[in-house]
Amino acid sequence: MKISYDKATDSLYIHLADRASVDSDEVKDGVVLDFDANGALVGIDVQHASQRADIHNLSVSHLPLGALLAA
Repeated sequence: MKISYDKATDSLYIHLADRASVDSDEVKDGVVLDFDANGALVGIDVQHASQRADIHNLSVSHLPLGALLAA
């Protein structure tokens, strides 16, 4: 899983899998779920992220982190 933020567009993307998205569903204004060819959720796109969440603080708990990588 990878989380990326684009300051220019104020969008936050949560990459859940390394598979291509072939379908999307906007479940709420500015919140889009991306699905692969099998219908599995592969990503979550949050537009206007800084208005929806505290993007300056990330807390991670109870995840099996063998190695933490910074991009």
